[in-house]
Amino acid sequence: MKRILPTVGSEKSGISLISIGDVAGSVSNFGTVLPLFFAVSLTTGMSLSLMLLFCGIWYIICGIVYRIPIPVEPLKAVAAVAIAEQISPDLIAASGIIIGILFLTLGLCGGMQIIRKRISSAIIRGIQLGLGLILLRSAVFSFGLQDPDFFLICTGIIITFLLVKHIKNIPDLSALCILGVGIFVVLQTTGVPAVSIPTIPHLVIPPLSDYTDAAMHLVIPQIPLTLANAVLATSLLASELYNRPVSPDKLSCTIGVMSLSTSLCGGFPMCHGAGGVAAHYRFGATHGSAMIIGGFILIGAATLLTSPDTLSAIPQGVFGALLLAVSLEMIKHGIRTDNWVVTGVMAVIAIPAGIAFAFIAGLILSFLSTYITKRKVKKQEIV
Repeated sequence: MKRILPTVGSEKSGISLISIGDVAGSVSNFGTVLPLFFAVSLTTGMSLSLMLLFCGIWYIICGIVYRIPIPVEPLKAVAAVAIAEQISPDLIAASGIIIGILFLTLGLCGGMQIIRKRISSAIIRGIQLGLGLILLRSAVFSFGLQDPDFFLICTGIIITFLLVKHIKNIPDLSALCILGVGIFVVLQTTGVPAVSIPTIPHLVIPPLSDYTDAAMHLVIPQIPLTLANAVLATSLLASELYNRPVSPDKLSCTIGVMSLSTSLCGGFPMCHGAGGVAAHYRFGATHGSAMIIGGFILIGAATLLTSPDTLSAIPQGVFGALLLAVSLEMIKHGIRTDNWVVTGVMAVIAIPAGIAFAFIAGLILSFLSTYITKRKVKKQEIV
């Protein structure tokens, strides 16, 4: 990518370097983060400004720690259950504490590297392909069809920049333009939001009885998704796109610290995600500075979006267009598999059943495939 803005600092740091692509890519994963925070806030009563504040802080920290765009996202399975069943904030906090301790321990003990060696690349590709198809479905049906006018307008913006980029080597500013469309609509609909102090963080200690319920209803569905998507798929995709090794154990540690700290302070537990990696890369982010920029934007939003009504004024088509671009990027990488049986079956299962069930199916298929191959080799050796 051609560097447009002046850069400062060492090329090795990846933090102080800032390009137009980093500015554009800094907001590219908001299409995943903002709708989930919004829905959780409406259904559970959790503070939207506090969730945005902690997410922004961890955006900045991850930009400094990883020096490339490693995304920060809410725990999706926990968010899905919280939205569907309108569970209490204490139960959400308990799940985040359990997950935080578990993944921090695994990361510190080197457990993720051991798990990674025992899981084939076809399984990880299946996660990427399945997640890409799920995001594609959400982009079209959950957002696009709900707001077709803005969906088509914003999709047209993405296509226009894509075509122009092939003709002239210019940065993809479509994410910034789409965000600008959303902000313009908000200003026209609700006026300039009043600046207010975000909710003050407070210590949250859930009662012991909540931990059992959280483990059964929230943690068990979340573990396969975090393991597969937030750690293994994120590690592989980030290493491929940015040509820099990203340790699964390091990812596990930051997931543990993020979930533990935010849950104890009244925020929503968070993790990483391969979809976020694809989002930042798709819109031009190449350095950790993109995460730092995005973090400050989220912290700023925490002072403006204290009311869910403001966020609800953003057209659904804006989120749909961003998710559409991300889904296609994920699918592109998911099809680079060396075992289409495993990857393909996982992708098919993921659409109706989710990533967790697809991951389990992939493990079973991969084991059977390896077992059958070994049996054939032994028979040939005997013959």
